[in-house]
Amino acid sequence: MARQRSHSIEFKRQVAQEFVAGETLYALAKRYDVSRNLIRVWVKKLETGVFDDDANAADLLVEYEAKIAALERMVGSQALEIEFLKGELKNAPRPASASPKDAV
Repeated sequence: MARQRSHSIEFKRQVAQEFVAGETLYALAKRYDVSRNLIRVWVKKLETGVFDDDANAADLLVEYEAKIAALERMVGSQALEIEFLKGELKNAPRPASASPKDAV
């Protein structure tokens, strides 16, 4: 079974642009070790603007992942702070008036 590779949007765009600029399918396929049919698909996507949409989606994904990472760090920091404060609360001396024995 052939191994399926994943190429970046930038790579696909570059190969398609080289074809549009006049490079032959055969030369591109040989140079980049991809099939000529795949290059044809990439050229069609370049011409219809699909790569622009994909690039925008990829940029948005990177932005969201950065925001998620920042929020995860914040949550982790807050969890440590809560645990620290719980420990301090357990070890804090209680005032005599707040004793549960006096409440009866």
